[in-house]
Amino acid sequence: MTRRSFQEIDLTGIRTYSASERASKVQAGQSAKPLRAGMSLRQLMDALPEVLKASELKGTAAAVVRASRSGRPVIAMLGGHVIKTGCGPVLADLAAAGLITHVAANGSVAIHDAELALFGRTSEDVAEQLGDGSFGMARETAELVNGAAVKAAREGLGFGQALGEMLLEQGPFSAKHSLLARCSQLGLPCTLHVALGTDIVHQHPSADGASIGEASLRDFRILAASVSRLGDSGMVLNFGSAVLMPEVFLKALAVARNLGHSVSGFSTANFDMIQHYRPRVNVVSRPVEAGGRGYSITGHHEIMIPLLAAAVLDEAENDSAADGQTGR
Repeated sequence: MTRRSFQEIDLTGIRTYSASERASKVQAGQSAKPLRAGMSLRQLMDALPEVLKASELKGTAAAVVRASRSGRPVIAMLGGHVIKTGCGPVLADLAAAGLITHVAANGSVAIHDAELALFGRTSEDVAEQLGDGSFGMARETAELVNGAAVKAAREGLGFGQALGEMLLEQGPFSAKHSLLARCSQLGLPCTLHVALGTDIVHQHPSADGASIGEASLRDFRILAASVSRLGDSGMVLNFGSAVLMPEVFLKALAVARNLGHSVSGFSTANFDMIQHYRPRVNVVSRPVEAGGRGYSITGHHEIMIPLLAAAVLDEAENDSAADGQTGR
């Protein structure tokens, strides 16, 4: 075999510069600060690096508090896994503190929330029960959720409003374990946005398509009204809905702007275990192209939602303390 010599480029003519004069994305002052046992949450948040997602987490918390201080809506959109992972009480506490003003959810949220309120348990073994056809056939769950749709259509209520009221009638246990019941107790809108055929309650003879459709459409209009008030400092959070809530939100935003409402400059954030296409474009990107800021945080709900909530509560307390010092 004949060995060949290949031409090498001559590097002696390379032009260089001083790193001290170059624009750089990361500064030493942005690095994490030392951690120690017994730190307060404020100290921990201050110790996080001022880069990438740590910075976005702080920015999201600040945006929630800014919206609340400005009297603008803070809309929390949910998928069912958020409730299954035990985050309902965390969001209920934020609502009670005035740091969430509207909860918008898909149909699976209603199911898991109602079962936790009624029985203190939820989430069946789908693989096991699908085999014998018993998956989704819980009688009480279907009667309650489908009954709420009928009540909403009959009485001119929102779907979530009707279900929240019915859960409150079950007693104090419901108010403790149900986000929908807590919203009803607080007088906050909790809207349900349902795609027919996607929820186990639609398998039951008690499901009335006309009532479900009318109740869910009314909730769309209630959500659109909240979206119309976002202004330039409101906040929209999407927790764990990969398709339905991002799509519903985009249409609600289109309605608000079509009717002449000034909805620009607000903030959005998507929290999920992975970043899906529709939340990325319909929540984080497209709505704020004309102004505002979109955040995206990836992580498990049972960790990231309590962490965000703690950061929001701490930010709100710090903001109030600063007000007291400046006399605002």
